Amino acid sequence: MYYVTFYHADPNADPSIMDRLREVYPRHRAYLDEFAKGGQVWMIGTFGDPATQGSMAIFRSKDAAETFYESDPFNLEGLIYRFELREWNPLEF
Repeated sequence: MYYVTFYHADPNADPSIMDRLREVYPRHRAYLDEFAKGGQVWMIGTFGDPATQGSMAIFRSKDAAETFYESDPFNLEGLIYRFELREWNPLEF
């Protein structure tokens, strides 16, 4: 079982949100790199235009997904419009 998180973009956000995202991104990336060493994040990435389409990540446990979100600099800086966590049971070939 995996857990998928979605960071939804604010459809009414001021275009300057990208400036804040770029400013905070180095801290988010450093946090991600350190977190990934524990092996609990499988994949992570943005959709086409992260400012309007958001991003997603796949974690190996619910606890890992929640822990990552709680301390993610994007969350701590109030840059996530809406967070969504879903249980995912993929078919593996």
